[in-house]
Amino acid sequence: MFHYLFPPLTIGLGLIIVLLEFRWLRTGDRGFNAAARFWTRIFALNFALGVATGIVMEFEFGTNWAAYSRFVGDVFGSALAAEGIFAFFLESGFLSVLVFGWDRVGPKVHFFSSLMVWLGGMFSAVWIVVANSWQQTPAGYHVVSYEVNGRPAWRAEVTDFWAMVFNPSSMDRLAHVLIGAMILGAFVVMSVCAYYELRGRHTKFVRRCFPTALVVAALFSLLALLTGHQQASRLAETQPAKLAAFEGHFRTGPADLYLFGWPQAQRQTVGGLALPGMLGWLLYGDASRDVVGLDRFLPEDRPPVWLSFEAYHLMVAIGAGSIVLTLASLPLLRGGAIYRIRWLLWVYVFAVIGAMAANQAGWIAAEVGRQPWIVYPSVQDGVPMRGLRTAEGLSESVTSGQVLWSIVTFAVVYLLLFAVWVYVLNEKIQHGPDDDDAALDRRDAGRDAILVAGAARSEGAALLRDRGSRG
Repeated sequence: MFHYLFPPLTIGLGLIIVLLEFRWLRTGDRGFNAAARFWTRIFALNFALGVATGIVMEFEFGTNWAAYSRFVGDVFGSALAAEGIFAFFLESGFLSVLVFGWDRVGPKVHFFSSLMVWLGGMFSAVWIVVANSWQQTPAGYHVVSYEVNGRPAWRAEVTDFWAMVFNPSSMDRLAHVLIGAMILGAFVVMSVCAYYELRGRHTKFVRRCFPTALVVAALFSLLALLTGHQQASRLAETQPAKLAAFEGHFRTGPADLYLFGWPQAQRQTVGGLALPGMLGWLLYGDASRDVVGLDRFLPEDRPPVWLSFEAYHLMVAIGAGSIVLTLASLPLLRGGAIYRIRWLLWVYVFAVIGAMAANQAGWIAAEVGRQPWIVYPSVQDGVPMRGLRTAEGLSESVTSGQVLWSIVTFAVVYLLLFAVWVYVLNEKIQHGPDDDDAALDRRDAGRDAILVAGAARSEGAALLRDRGSRG
């Protein structure tokens, strides 16, 4: 969860930087250049923390989840190798140009580097989501058995690479993850811009960035609704136990759609507000059609209901609020009316917390909802394939005390990292962009003076060499 604070933010900010640099190329307005520079500094900070925390997770496969790593190693090996070759090197290779090349390469080259960094971030998400989705809806593999220290073990081997990549849930989940990242990046931009506007600072910067981010947030909030509905419909086919937990649906039959509630384990959902038959209508277009409930599964095969339900409904509620907020704000951009509504600007200052919470809640729902399976059982070419329970994926030599100690240690380290992140982020935001024309003129004048001095020095040196050769 701590790691997942950063990848969505870098992907979302990447889109904003690309759009601002495109506007800079189209208009020649140096203010867009200054805005892109500012968000690049924020981007670089988050990229660094994302890499640092992601490396820890990769080592965790071998330390805490050895049996799981043996089972999925052949599958994950190809996906994670593709992520490193096609995504991470693309992103990190152009990152140096994006961060340090402002005065060293031309505007078109720099725009291209920002585009490649953004695409690299998305390609990285592609392979990570493919690997995770394969656990949820495995495809293109078979399972072989062998022995480890005299005990039976199993390994999944890829038989069809593209079937593994395009497993039944990968594209739906990928679209939803990337859309969530774009929403988060846009809300971060709007939060900072709203703060500046309330303080009467960097008004030109705000006028350039806030409308761009608002349009992005509104568009992708609507797309999140569409992809979320598509993903829920897919769950009804591939992971009905997870969908039943999301909706607090205990008994197979016509299903109500809960707007909120309090599921009681393995019994019923109480104290909520439900729309009768609406779940069946959304899934099948028929309110009277039966929806599979948790009663179709053995108690040991059912996911934790309360956490799955609440995390899912929190994500949906924040998503709905995002749609209402952004669509209602779009008309207010005309004539700059939105900048005069102070209470609405305060809403945008804190709305970024909701965007982050929605991304986290979505992953909690997805991962808790697939329990007790770390890899779902499936049927391949008519042959049932065993899955892997979470309890079976643990390293045999790791004790509960070691796990507890490592969690406490990482919690302390991550708390310190979080404090550093907040401190540095606040410093960059308080410093702000160089968006006023006077500052831009001073920067350009200083750069021109250096170029002129360098040219004069070169000309003088050439003159001395010429005189020396004649002498």
